[in-house]
Amino acid sequence: MIDALKWRYATKKFDDSRKIDSDKIELLKKGFNLTPTSYGLQPIRLVIIKDQNLKDRLFEHSYNQIQVKTASHILVICIENTVDEKFINHNFELQKEIRKAEDEIVKPFRDFLIKDFTNRNDQQIKAWGINQAYLAMGNLLTICAAEKIDACPMEGFENKAYDDILNLHDKGISSALVLPIGYRAEDDKFADFKKVRRPQEETIIEY
Repeated sequence: MIDALKWRYATKKFDDSRKIDSDKIELLKKGFNLTPTSYGLQPIRLVIIKDQNLKDRLFEHSYNQIQVKTASHILVICIENTVDEKFINHNFELQKEIRKAEDEIVKPFRDFLIKDFTNRNDQQIKAWGINQAYLAMGNLLTICAAEKIDACPMEGFENKAYDDILNLHDKGISSALVLPIGYRAEDDKFADFKKVRRPQEETIIEY
């Protein structure tokens, strides 16, 4: 795994003739769904784009970052626009169904979460959701490295334009992060750059 993490880098140019196999896309989908999230609520969804026309349209709203055009697929990590009592109850109904949990067991925690999120404003809930999106991004980047899939995490894009082009409003979600994935182009000079990291002695504290 360490070798895989040393191998990966933020790919600046993809080979647009190479496409990711469907079985590897399935792995990424499963990995996304297994990502840990706060309270296990999963306030995130993943939009997967392979249609070239859509990629070309999104490129215009990605500050002309060529990765969006040349990637095999674009992964857009989105957050739920509404995390309310109904959303929380759905999660606990899944717990009861899958774990066969009794209602009296889950009720105290469910009631706590409903009260907690009722007391949060929209901006607080959005910020919390974006934190969960970053967890998913990290998970996907690690899976990509392990599977020798190149990727480039992006915050630099026009969220509203993405939301409009992908009709995310109708799905009750908003774009948070973008992850173009594919295979590095042979002429991407960044592939040969040595990885720059602070020495471990500066970043790790042990007691």
